[in-house]
Amino acid sequence: MKTKEDILLNIKDLHVWYRVYSGYLKVLNGIRLMVREGERVGLVGEAGCGKTTTMKSILQILPPGDFHIPQGQIFYKGQDVLKMSFKELLRLRSREIAVIFQDPTAALNPVFTIGNQIGDVIKYSATFKDNVHKEKIKTQSIKALKEVYLPDPERMYINYPFQLSGGMRQRVCIAIAISSPRNLLIADEPGTSLDVTIQDQIHRLLNELVEKRNTAIILITHSLGVAREMTDRIYVMYAGTIVETATPEILFKNPVHPYTKGLLASVPKISGGGIARGIPGKLPSYLNPPSGCRFKLRCEQEKPICSEKPPQLLEIEKDHLVACYLTQR
Repeated sequence: MKTKEDILLNIKDLHVWYRVYSGYLKVLNGIRLMVREGERVGLVGEAGCGKTTTMKSILQILPPGDFHIPQGQIFYKGQDVLKMSFKELLRLRSREIAVIFQDPTAALNPVFTIGNQIGDVIKYSATFKDNVHKEKIKTQSIKALKEVYLPDPERMYINYPFQLSGGMRQRVCIAIAISSPRNLLIADEPGTSLDVTIQDQIHRLLNELVEKRNTAIILITHSLGVAREMTDRIYVMYAGTIVETATPEILFKNPVHPYTKGLLASVPKISGGGIARGIPGKLPSYLNPPSGCRFKLRCEQEKPICSEKPPQLLEIEKDHLVACYLTQR
């Protein structure tokens, strides 16, 4: 049984706004998310709902000067990330949390070799902080490249990013993330640009990290199937809010929030049965978001109270929380 002391990451009531010419885009609206040591957590939702913003907030790598956090807390090992000094943030990024970015082209520096980039990460990690040897770093780098099933890792080590295909660059980003021990790995669509065979191998590799290193994982994905197979708990996000969270068994057997039901109904049926229905409408404007529940504009069961104030994320059964007035009296 996990206890309070096992909580690695705890996000409380997080709001994030982006500054634009017309005002502020109020993207995150009271996010609550918790990750325990060695836990696999999934974060799902349609494109533009704030998944990547949440991830970048954890490491404080949002565009400088273009964002504002009016309220909220992000606790990592009991320390508020939003109050960390620059030196503390550097330690957090280099020794505690690793990230697999969604766009490998933007994540890799085109003027440095793969070996230089993966070697720098290993050099400044806790593993080699006291005794750094170039050969040891090279050996560890090539080992990481082998683990992500890259062909001829010795040659990849001396290549530049532009010499590799998109799928190879994505695997390099994954190799960089797993090259040194971390307590938390944030995987933002790690299967991007990979064929299904390599995706399966990468997913098995991430599961091994949890088992062997006790590394916690936040898996950001659009695929409900991947989240079901890969995670211990799933958070469903809509328009900057968490609308439902539960274990995969509970969520797929008993989805409660209308948005969660809509997502599941949108999954194509391989065995037939007609075209997936989908969810009519689109995400609300973050510049002028609707009052109350942000999903009300697309909800077929909207009630007057939905426009008054946002529903709270409350437990309706063990390990199952929902933010919807349909479940609250």
